Amino acid sequence: MKQKPSLAFIAASWVALFAGILGFIIGLWNANMQLNEKGYYFTVLMYGLFAAVSVQKCVRDRLEGVPVTDIYYGISWVSMLLTILLLIIGLWNATLLPSEKGFYAFAFLLSVFGAITVQKNTRDSQAAAKEAAKSNDQFM
Repeated sequence: MKQKPSLAFIAASWVALFAGILGFIIGLWNANMQLNEKGYYFTVLMYGLFAAVSVQKCVRDRLEGVPVTDIYYGISWVSMLLTILLLIIGLWNATLLPSEKGFYAFAFLLSVFGAITVQKNTRDSQAAAKEAAKSNDQFM
């Protein structure tokens, strides 16, 4: 039987997601960068969040026997790796203090972790609700 994630884990996942995103965006807002640089980092963050959710969904679908095309599976992984590479290249070449570079890297990683766990929790909650509904239907 599928178990619904605990409220504490669900809350921690949402906190991680929003803390990472808000920290990253507030850092960009306050950064002494040109607007095109801020746009680059913002786009990398948004693309990374989408790619992380896509990878999580593809991996989970395959584990559960849901068909996922090889091309979408591959694109999801390439996208995730590409966002990490783009962030590394951007930070490597940025004229930021090392502490600022570390801040953006860890805010990005926290956001990606949050996105993956929120997606996982949502899926686990839906699966548990479906099983509970099936069990209730059998007893009626």
